[in-house]
Amino acid sequence: MMTGLGYRRELAAWIAAQPRGVECLEITAEHFYPGAGAPPGQLARLAGQYHLFVHGLGLSLGTPGPLDGHQLDQFARVVQAANPDWISEHVAFTRTAEGDLGHLNPVPPTREMLQIVADHAREVAERCGKPILLENITSHVRLPGELAETDFLNELCARADCGLLLDVTNLFINSRNHGFDPLAWVWELEPRRITQLHIVGYSRAGHRYTDGHAEPIQEELIELARAIASRAPVQAVILERDEDFPEPRELEVEIAKLSRISRPD
Repeated sequence: MMTGLGYRRELAAWIAAQPRGVECLEITAEHFYPGAGAPPGQLARLAGQYHLFVHGLGLSLGTPGPLDGHQLDQFARVVQAANPDWISEHVAFTRTAEGDLGHLNPVPPTREMLQIVADHAREVAERCGKPILLENITSHVRLPGELAETDFLNELCARADCGLLLDVTNLFINSRNHGFDPLAWVWELEPRRITQLHIVGYSRAGHRYTDGHAEPIQEELIELARAIASRAPVQAVILERDEDFPEPRELEVEIAKLSRISRPD
């Protein structure tokens, strides 16, 4: 299992030095769109040092109707430049007929939505010529539907012929906010679909858990990730730190923790 982190400009110099334990990088596609400020040729240079994965935020796979052609074109250009091992997007929608909402929103676990997301995922994979993974998100509400969330994800991966990017932190946060057992939830998934993990520390205000992508990884998240890795053929785990970046030594400690989750105690 490879260990790595999401590429962020604030960490560029440290990443360029190829620190111990960092074997792969996840590229957020939108950070490399025209006008985003990425230096020319940067993706090619990173591809020469690391295994890359390209992660999307705004393709809005859960929006009915055709995908946004301009967004898909830009995403595909990033994929072509990075030549990643795989690509990924969220089981969510970010766009409606009225406009861009600017954040990830949950989709109802219905059979109609199942087909919408599966068709869109297949289209993105075919356009980019890469395997696609789909990621679970956090949500402050649990939408009703015809299927349990895990049945929805299993069927979605089967219809789209894709893998699952299991966000450990998102799962843990949802389990605390909505009162369910995260391990029991994982055991309901088809394990062979779980290809990649995301992890970062959660935030908490009273009884409410949130994901600001800004905290060190708590031990219960490491234990949950270890349990998942013991059951599924996880190929990579990515540290998703977006804010309050610590000193490089602290990041190296976090990466070392991740490198050990696939090893038995």
